[in-house]
Amino acid sequence: MTIIILMGAPMSYVGQPLRRREDRRLLTGRGRYVDDIRVPGTLHVAILRSPHAHAVITAVDVTAARAIPGVRLVLAGADFVGRIGSIRPNWVIPGTAVPDRPVVATDRVRFVGECVAVAVAETRAAAEDARDLIDVMYEPLPAVVDEEAAIADGAPQLHDNVPNNITTRYKVGGGDYAEAARSADHVLRLRLVNNRLIPTCMETRAILAAPEDDGSLTVYMGSQVPHMHRRWIAETVGIPEHLLRIVAPDIGGGFGAKMHLYPEELLCAWLARTLQAPVKWWESRSESHQATSHGRAHTEHLEIAIRNDGRILGLKVETLGNVGAYLSNMASGGPTVNTVNFGTGTYRIDNYQAVAKVIVTNTVPVDAYRGYGRPEGAYIAERAVEATARHLGLDPVDVRRLNFVQPTEFPYRPYGSKGVFYDSGNYQGCLDKALAMFDYAARRAEQAPLRASGRYRGIGVAAYTEMCGMGPSRRLGMIGFDRGGWESARINIDSGGKATLFSGSMSQGHGHVTVLAQIAADTLQIPVDDITVVQGDTRQVQAGHGTFNSRSMAVGGSSTKVCAGRIVTKATKIAANMMEVDEKDVAYQAGRFVVPGTDIAPLSFATVARMAYVGHALPAGLDPGLDETLFYDPTGLGAPSGVHMAYVEVDPETGVVEILDYVAVDDAGIIINPLLAEGQIHGGVVQGIGQALYEDVHYDRETGQLLTGSLLDYAVPRADTMPAIRSCFQETPSPTNPLGVKGIGESGTIGAPPTIVHAVLDALAPFGITHLDMPLTPSKIWAAIQQAQEAKS
Repeated sequence: MTIIILMGAPMSYVGQPLRRREDRRLLTGRGRYVDDIRVPGTLHVAILRSPHAHAVITAVDVTAARAIPGVRLVLAGADFVGRIGSIRPNWVIPGTAVPDRPVVATDRVRFVGECVAVAVAETRAAAEDARDLIDVMYEPLPAVVDEEAAIADGAPQLHDNVPNNITTRYKVGGGDYAEAARSADHVLRLRLVNNRLIPTCMETRAILAAPEDDGSLTVYMGSQVPHMHRRWIAETVGIPEHLLRIVAPDIGGGFGAKMHLYPEELLCAWLARTLQAPVKWWESRSESHQATSHGRAHTEHLEIAIRNDGRILGLKVETLGNVGAYLSNMASGGPTVNTVNFGTGTYRIDNYQAVAKVIVTNTVPVDAYRGYGRPEGAYIAERAVEATARHLGLDPVDVRRLNFVQPTEFPYRPYGSKGVFYDSGNYQGCLDKALAMFDYAARRAEQAPLRASGRYRGIGVAAYTEMCGMGPSRRLGMIGFDRGGWESARINIDSGGKATLFSGSMSQGHGHVTVLAQIAADTLQIPVDDITVVQGDTRQVQAGHGTFNSRSMAVGGSSTKVCAGRIVTKATKIAANMMEVDEKDVAYQAGRFVVPGTDIAPLSFATVARMAYVGHALPAGLDPGLDETLFYDPTGLGAPSGVHMAYVEVDPETGVVEILDYVAVDDAGIIINPLLAEGQIHGGVVQGIGQALYEDVHYDRETGQLLTGSLLDYAVPRADTMPAIRSCFQETPSPTNPLGVKGIGESGTIGAPPTIVHAVLDALAPFGITHLDMPLTPSKIWAAIQQAQEAKS
């Protein structure tokens, strides 16, 4: 075999399905998670949590707990007053009433699982024994767990400064919905429940806070946002920021839940400084269910104004967002900006009227969970379109085609919005690819004969879009964020020509070590194996906002690309001086600096890098070294989109759903690594299937007790029930960033729930069943079939 190397042809890593560079270490047991870290003399923290959903604390007695051998400290809420500040949300929609949240409850508890007291001991067992001996006296109060019940007359009030339990009222829209309704042939009404979920990470939360000899404090934690956690902990506990280091080692899943500020992080930091000893807290699975933020938890009321041909003239939405007992980090923005802003989805619905209410209840706080608001928004749009098609007896695919925003209309502002802007897309193209992959016509044709033989198969289709890659900073400030939207990158080239990239993004299994290296390698034109990626250490990495909102490639990747470009620009100046030519005459090709059209010998990147540090032949005024730092603030957000389809069979005797096929066509702009992108789609789709079919948090409506307190009660998807997910990409480049990328991490959780729901409802159509709320469990489906059959008889 002859291999021909075309000199001058630049190598290209972007677009290549490289395997993850980090996997070998993880697969061979060399991963390093927080609980793997051992520091001599570590003390252990156990937290007493409220058994009541709503109660007044009348007394706390820690005497017996302090008598346990090995116990170093036992404290109640009053002991922290004036020592640790209240937990403040980081996104506050203007006009929001923010209830106070102490790190440990002092006089009143508002959800089962709220921190009430803390025990610190030399062993975890001793700490837990001490915790169990803390005696707390309560006077129970009436509780409310449902968002609709919480705003009803006479409902228990959680906070004095939050009348009617509504922290935020938010309105958005355009056109004239009332006129659309008057001119419509039909006005449909639909009530939707977007079920509450628990972000079930493989690794629960854990924190290790260790004082250092220099007076600083190192906190090891599975953080999606290490630098933001440093700021929040520093401000709340009163630690000078330069004396606080956050280290995020390997993370066993985050999904949004590990980007918030929790009491345990503040407690561990304060306790370690107070005791001048390392302290560690580890969350059990059942503790996680009542201490880590939940997701979703919406009720939506829809009115849909339609014509007989399937055209949607107008849409009216009321969203009731249950955010639990307190406003967590981003809670006021989820049901509002992130949900109802996107209620028209991929469709041209010019007359839109939406209101969102953010509601507190006696439940675990609700915050960002993979997609945060965009799955809820897409569900609104998709259920509206599907209900239109079913009501009129039209093909759901045809109704989508009729209402889609057309490719020529981009960039597009839905309903004339000032805040929502879809940069690019081709929804028709995604749909056409999905239909071809799915063999739609053939499967539609086989449904009737199968139903005649007693087999009920259904086809589901759903389209979605979103805005992600959070930024720009000024825009975030306008809508109430206390953070920026930029991301930073630093690239250091050593004297041998090898690169170290320090990125403010933070991987939780995403594959950043691979894809960020691919981006840098393409611009630097050096082998990807010559690039080391460093993340998750606030002492090593200059600054950052971390990973959430599908922003790592669009913002973190763009900062990497631009920073690498600056390295090449400086190296070109050095090369030109070494070759004694004008800088504009030098070209950089395939890792070599050349002067085209001359016989001047090329210089390798490594040769120029060495000179950058030797310094003998630097242009006048140019500093030695090859090291650049960049803060990249995006000019806008990208709008990924896609069309998903599913084929299911429902057993009418048991209600069991079998997913026979799943097709996902996603437009995430330019794909950096198809293998990893497909993995992101697979993971998101599985989580979306989990919401559609299995997962649901249950509370006792009278007592507020969490009834799904462990994985014995809370069902998550299993490998043996998942289909083979077939993934395909359409690449419509985004004009908002230098890579042309859009986010992809949340796409599956947005597209999958309505797709699966529509497939199941299509299978159940012969029974006259038109709507069921998620999750579509066997018992729920079976009961619906029985009820439908009884109604017919």
